[in-house]
Order: sequence, then C-alpha cells, then structure tokens
Amino acid sequence: MSTTDTDVTGGPPDATVWEKAHESAEFRELRSRLRRFVFPMAALFLAWYLLYVLLADYAHGFMSTKLFGNITVGLVFGLLQFVSTFLITWLYVRYANKKLDPVAEKIREDLEGKA
Repeated sequence: MSTTDTDVTGGPPDATVWEKAHESAEFRELRSRLRRFVFPMAALFLAWYLLYVLLADYAHGFMSTKLFGNITVGLVFGLLQFVSTFLITWLYVRYANKKLDPVAEKIREDLEGKA
C-alpha cells in the first residue's frame, strides 16, 4: 500500500483501504487459519456438550453411578465441561499467538504504516 492510501493526519484509513486489506492474500490467510481452528473446535465442544446433556437425560443409571463418596459420573462429566472450556481457551491463545497474531500484525502495519 502506498502512503496515499492512509490518512496523513493519523486517522483511520478510508473505506477503499479497508476493502483492499479485506481482499488481500494476508487477510484471506488469516481468515482461513482462524476458521481451521474455530470450526473444528466448536464442533468438538458442541458434540461433547451434547453427549453430556443426552447422558444426563437418558442414562440416569450411568450418570448416577457413584465413583467414590458422593461423587458421581454425572458430577465428574459436569466438572469436565469447565475443564474443557479452559483447555479450549488455552489452546486458542497458544494457536493465536503462533498462527494468527503474526499475520494480523502484518496486516495492521500495512494499514497503519510502519511507525
């Protein structure tokens, strides 16, 4: 992008600059990388949650099986929902730091111009 594409007053780029950025190979790659992580992870988590709900609704005997003391399979599965949420968050942050942020930073620098 040339220096004429950005506002010399330091303001945000105009709409044509955003359109060029949106159509750029870097932006398409960023979007592709994001989707490669988000869609499978969302499907996996939703399947895991659906399994939990279905087991809770239709497998009362299994879910009420005591593992030790008053701790049941259902309670463990419920707590694992929280664990899986934190795990997915950790995985996303790690993935974003390695695969998304460098590309996003390049796009931002191209839009704003190097300081």
